[in-house]
Amino acid sequence: MKTPYQNIYSVLKLNRFVVIAVVICAFSSSIFSGWTAFSIHKRALNSAFAVNTNGEVIPLQLVSQKENFRVEALAHLELFHNYFYNIDASNYEKNLKKALWLGNSSVDNLYRQKKADGVYNRLIQYSLVQKVLSINSEVEEQEEKYSFKTIIIFEINRGSVIDTYELVSTGNLLTVDRNFPNNPHGLLITNYFENTLKKLTNEN
Repeated sequence: MKTPYQNIYSVLKLNRFVVIAVVICAFSSSIFSGWTAFSIHKRALNSAFAVNTNGEVIPLQLVSQKENFRVEALAHLELFHNYFYNIDASNYEKNLKKALWLGNSSVDNLYRQKKADGVYNRLIQYSLVQKVLSINSEVEEQEEKYSFKTIIIFEINRGSVIDTYELVSTGNLLTVDRNFPNNPHGLLITNYFENTLKKLTNEN
């Protein structure tokens, strides 16, 4: 005569198999989910910004920062030199404030020296317009340290007279945290120095 408990061991064995299978599936699913989340997070951290053809930073575009370092470095140098030297009586305070975000104390010291020498006072007094015509920078890497040399051509409009100058500047680049919109490229100019300044003649 058959009873309801005749196959109890078979039922218990099946239940145990089901429980073990569920536990293994849950554990595997957790491991896979964790690995997927970690991979996505790592890719997002290493590639959260893009640089377009103009050297401008576009946030939240998936592209490696390291691959675009040279593009960003050149864009950073162009941005700084435009702010620091492309000035007139109406915009010099605003532009210099922006330029100081892009460099360290070496830039600030140069600014204070120019201010003490009366450069900006003459800009206001004589309504001078200093306009950048071209910026050409070279960036070199040596032992994971970056240095640059920039040649700036600018003119000073004195009303009836326009003089053109060539300035050669050098310095180093240091990687820092990005700060939108003050320092979008996450670079800092250090050891900044104006090496030579010469007036260009018409023959140049």
